[in-house]
Amino acid sequence: MSQFTVSGRFQTRNGFQEFTKSVEAPNESVAREHVLSQLGSEHNLKRTRIDLGEVTAA
Repeated sequence: MSQFTVSGRFQTRNGFQEFTKSVEAPNESVAREHVLSQLGSEHNLKRTRIDLGEVTAA
């Protein structure tokens, strides 16, 4: 598996909060899904409130 760094932002009450997450996944698509899942569970967010930006292989 490869290490991916996913960055983007999510909507909060006061605007947008930027984030950068590192995840281990077999490909870029799975890395995106892992980050959406993590942010949704940690911050109680729906996927429509999360904007994924750049995904890079580390």
